[in-house]
Amino acid sequence: MRWNFPFWQVFRGAVPGLMAGNAVVLKHSSNVPRCAAAIEEVFRAGGLPEYVFTTLMIEAEQVATALADPRVQAVTFTGSELAGRKVAVEAGRHLKKCVLELGGSDAFVVLRDAELEDAADTAVASRFQNCGQSCIAAKRFILVPEIAEDFLHLFRQRVGRLRVGDPAAADTQIGPMARPDLRDELHRQVTDSIAQGARPVIGCKPVPGEGCFYEPSILDHVTGRARAYHEELFGPVAVVIRAQDEEDAIRIANDTRFGLGGSLWSRDVARAERLSRDIEAGCCFINGMVKSDPRLPFGGVKASGFGRELSHHGIREFVNAKTVWIK
Repeated sequence: MRWNFPFWQVFRGAVPGLMAGNAVVLKHSSNVPRCAAAIEEVFRAGGLPEYVFTTLMIEAEQVATALADPRVQAVTFTGSELAGRKVAVEAGRHLKKCVLELGGSDAFVVLRDAELEDAADTAVASRFQNCGQSCIAAKRFILVPEIAEDFLHLFRQRVGRLRVGDPAAADTQIGPMARPDLRDELHRQVTDSIAQGARPVIGCKPVPGEGCFYEPSILDHVTGRARAYHEELFGPVAVVIRAQDEEDAIRIANDTRFGLGGSLWSRDVARAERLSRDIEAGCCFINGMVKSDPRLPFGGVKASGFGRELSHHGIREFVNAKTVWIK
């Protein structure tokens, strides 16, 4: 499991598996070992029998050996596309079922009849939660011409009011990124995109001084020439793409190798629901922020992975259907 939501993502994957009658072994990200130990303690305190949920404190290089163990029947992985491909290779080598929840570059499509104040509020919450380090965050803001300038004005105002600072302080809204290399790679994506024609609206640079801080940022007029159009930006940077019309907005939303989630904004809910069927993603939220919910199946398509977590669909991922016929 990945470090960015070190508790929720584990429970989201483990609980459906346990409900189906499986035992679960967790290999957590190496930078959150205390979270892994705390989760195991929670299950024990809740009355789960010993060894039904176990944490392995192993290095990434040892994962292949763990997956090869005959006691391991299936694997669910949340993390990067690169690591997910490696897990899929090992699972395939041993003919073991796997569920992959990988990266995302979710589209946030604002149509001409959208409620712009609500859309702008939700855009900030979705893009900048957890310092933008979220696979299901809105990352590509696709605007039709009729509302583009008005929405961008509201969006910029709200982003400009975000408070950057000590993550332990109650009034901080944007804390540091997880590691210096992640911040530096984000800045390279931003500067390359500006060189490729994107326009910085606000931020677009690291915060000077100690810590892995990056300013809440908006890149506008991002086109297919720019890295920010094609790549996932895993940090506090919003990418604005101008569509020619509604049809073009849906085309742009699908013009990505990712397919985790997306959202559509329109006062005409019936029309938005029809359009949502054309969005190539595991989920599409209308007039709301993409989020995982225990009642709803969660997972992606394309390079965002396969299989589902949560809901009864998540439980069924880790059971085998068996047919018994009696004459």
